[in-house]
Amino acid sequence: MTLRSRRIAVFLAITFAVSWATAGVIYATGGLTDSPTVLGPLTLAGVLLPTTYMFGPAVGNVVARLATGEGRSDLMLRPRVSGNLRTYAAVWVAPLVLTALGALVFFAVFPDAFDPSMRAAAESFASAGATGLDPTVLVLVQVVAAVTVAPLINGLFAFGEEFGWRAYLLPKLLPLGTRRAVLLHGVVWGVWHWPLIAMGYEYGFGYVGFPWAGFVVFLGFTVSLGVLFAWATVREGSVWPAAIGHGAVNAVAGLALLFLQGDPNPLLGPLPVGVLGTVPFAALAVWLLYRSPALDEDETPAA
Repeated sequence: MTLRSRRIAVFLAITFAVSWATAGVIYATGGLTDSPTVLGPLTLAGVLLPTTYMFGPAVGNVVARLATGEGRSDLMLRPRVSGNLRTYAAVWVAPLVLTALGALVFFAVFPDAFDPSMRAAAESFASAGATGLDPTVLVLVQVVAAVTVAPLINGLFAFGEEFGWRAYLLPKLLPLGTRRAVLLHGVVWGVWHWPLIAMGYEYGFGYVGFPWAGFVVFLGFTVSLGVLFAWATVREGSVWPAAIGHGAVNAVAGLALLFLQGDPNPLLGPLPVGVLGTVPFAALAVWLLYRSPALDEDETPAA
């Protein structure tokens, strides 16, 4: 086994051990749906997910460096904002645009599921006791936040994943060939989510083929989104564009649910993690893989 392979193996072992052990604790204490409260309205799952689980890849990065003597070289922690504002702007805005386009694709295929009045959302809020919450105002607030501060704030939590997947695993895989590395690291990223998918994360429990169909569909999303984040990381040599892009996705991912009525198959959409919702992300991914100089195979380091 080469030194690079050992580093990848240590990284993956630690990352999956930390995150999947955390998933085991969440499952044993009620899962995502019946997790006990631990701090005011916060549940145990609500605390462990954005901390221990999401920071598993960051822990994997640090431990792999210490265990294999790699040290602090190429941490990719410098923001490199100067001269690279277009990349930052792209990852800041693209998730909002792609998510909206994915929702349009879904509602074009299933027009009966579209509720322009957001009445279903308003009724849901009322049943939860939030009678004064106007869905229209919520949409405006989310959109404004998505183009202003939300990507940056959410990006701080997303850093735990990005410091592992994009700042460590991706560079180690690049000698396999740029496209192969980008696609493979997206698959690994998706598999890492599988315990959460099995606990109803993203798609719930009521779809045909649970949870295996959810596993496969979610891979399509992580592979597609992983291309965008890999492009930003390779282009700038920094983890921060991917972290901000990840934060931007998290800021707008649930927006289409406010316009949803009925009970459509969650594997199809309207969220970007559904098959139809992923279409714009996949289209951009294909374009970046074959048209962007940053992901040009000719620039791949030799093995």
